[in-house]
Amino acid sequence: MAMVLRPEQAASRAADSLLADYRRVRSFSEELCRPLAIEDHVIQSMDDVSPAKWHLGHVTWFFETFLLTPELPGYDPFHPRFAFVFNSYYNAVGERHPRARRGLLARPTVAEVLAYRRHVDRNVAALLAGLSGADADRLAPVVEIGLHHEQQHQELMVTDIKHVFAVNPLHPVYRPAAAGGNGVSAPGSSPSPCGWIDCPGGLRWFGHDGEGFAYDNEGPRHQRFLQPYRLADRLVTNAEFLGFIADGGYRRPELWLSDGWDAITGGGWEAPLYWSRDGDDWQQMTLSGMRPVAPAEPVVHVSYFEADAYARWAGVRLPTEFEWEAAAVAYAEADASANHVEELAFHPRPCPSGAGMRQLFGDVWEWTASDYAPYPGYRAAPGALGEYNGKFMCNQYVLRGGSCASPRAHVRATYRNFFPPDKRWQFTGIRLADEG
Repeated sequence: MAMVLRPEQAASRAADSLLADYRRVRSFSEELCRPLAIEDHVIQSMDDVSPAKWHLGHVTWFFETFLLTPELPGYDPFHPRFAFVFNSYYNAVGERHPRARRGLLARPTVAEVLAYRRHVDRNVAALLAGLSGADADRLAPVVEIGLHHEQQHQELMVTDIKHVFAVNPLHPVYRPAAAGGNGVSAPGSSPSPCGWIDCPGGLRWFGHDGEGFAYDNEGPRHQRFLQPYRLADRLVTNAEFLGFIADGGYRRPELWLSDGWDAITGGGWEAPLYWSRDGDDWQQMTLSGMRPVAPAEPVVHVSYFEADAYARWAGVRLPTEFEWEAAAVAYAEADASANHVEELAFHPRPCPSGAGMRQLFGDVWEWTASDYAPYPGYRAAPGALGEYNGKFMCNQYVLRGGSCASPRAHVRATYRNFFPPDKRWQFTGIRLADEG
């Protein structure tokens, strides 16, 4: 006989499920920090990187600011100045410490940040335990976006820790490769030949369909017309990118957008980020330390400018985000081999053998040729939470597919990541497209 829940029982069940999700996500943030020494938590190696302890505090501030303060009667904030220290870009909430100076803060200590997390966690548990049916329905979306926000910062912690370790001449090891079950790709292994998948054109629907969680920039769902096109069946490999380097790719201005040429000449770029010469060979810094560049692995830590120049050198182009999404919807089963942060590998894997579209999800974020812009009919949400995505729709390009640092829950066909075209400390790579 099916069990029928009374409304108050259903609300309790929903609150219990929400609290379980909350505890699971929050604990994984601290698990990612477990291999770090205290000193590792405080380094800011460039303006785009934030110290690990700041990430731990910021996601906690998010729950305190948007959930506890307005919803828990009598809530007592942990520290009156933490709102200033841990606000990121929410102008509607108040003033904040400058992003580029987060690494100058010796205080709060890591212990104080962890105590802050315990304080907020206890109060969130108390709030969720007392929810009625109507309140559970009202607050569940706030908790859910807070959890997805924390998962975004889990990805940022991984990428930021990698940069912090990479600028250290001792080349520290965050996690040995074997501990993640990924192993080390054989340096001499060769990639499988790249093939092409013909993709039909026509009028298609794009954007999130309303099932499950999505960010506001994934909608509204709308139609667009695609011309027939072809999409590479796998990611561009290190071996293929080495061919670009050997052919003078970084020395040929005709391959580069004007701003891209300024970026590589001004920055002295000769290869992807974290690559360095070892005699006639190349090595790369990984979260398991220095290792030879493996030919069969996807090239990673390239900017949009590098991806665009490589595509031009190869005689093709980058896909639009809509070409990518149409293929991802059609080949969703390709996710079977996806490499996410939960695998604890923290490095892209060689393409699995087989036919058809591969590596669409996980391993590396794939640059697209699409500007990050609003979909037709998009309106940012009112209030401070409306600053989450819409305010960044300028001077950025869309990436799709997720990476080896992305939580599994964030890897879906409609997810729109975005970065300026010169950024490459994220796990970013290349898939090629061409006319059909």
